[in-house]
Amino acid sequence: MNIYIMAGGPEQYVPDLGRYTNEECIWIGVDKGVLYLINRSIPVEAAFGDFDSVSEEEWQTICEHSANIKQFKPEKDETDMELALNWAIKQQPKRIGLFGATGGRLDHTIANMQLLLKERLRNEQIHIELIDNKNKVHIATSGVHIIEREEIYPYISFFPYSEETVGLTLEGFKYPLKDKYLPVSSTLCISNELISEYGTFSFAKGILLVIRSHD
Repeated sequence: MNIYIMAGGPEQYVPDLGRYTNEECIWIGVDKGVLYLINRSIPVEAAFGDFDSVSEEEWQTICEHSANIKQFKPEKDETDMELALNWAIKQQPKRIGLFGATGGRLDHTIANMQLLLKERLRNEQIHIELIDNKNKVHIATSGVHIIEREEIYPYISFFPYSEETVGLTLEGFKYPLKDKYLPVSSTLCISNELISEYGTFSFAKGILLVIRSHD
């Protein structure tokens, strides 16, 4: 099972959800993101948030289409997205996708990217990624990782997301690397591409932010 979470970021950044919706997934909404799902006739498994950004009429629509509503006070330690993600992780899905989580306020975008990094939310059995109409983002920890070429997101960038990344090796890429050291400020690994259907990236120490993009 896959769980997809729709937040309430600017709707123009939301990709075509038809590529992700199937019988093996469930959708949950966060705040105004619930309306994005309702307007696309996508069943809402659960709704999370303080819902302070919706009108009274929109709130009634959310109540009519969401059997499981988890409403919170605006004053809380976790963001609405984090609360939804915590719930999703407890369901032990194979994959979690975060949508509607970029664009608009930069602090909201960074906060959602930080959720990928939090130690207690990283789980080797669950692939968690942030997806919009231009990018897919996930966190990778040390080890060997197989990566598949995607026509929709051809460009692949690697950003050090820890103090250092040690021993980065890229195979099957247009610009290969061998046992490279990357400090946290490095921009060396921006906009690479796979030259075959599959490639690998591996490193001995550190955390990488992996971004797949298209123009």
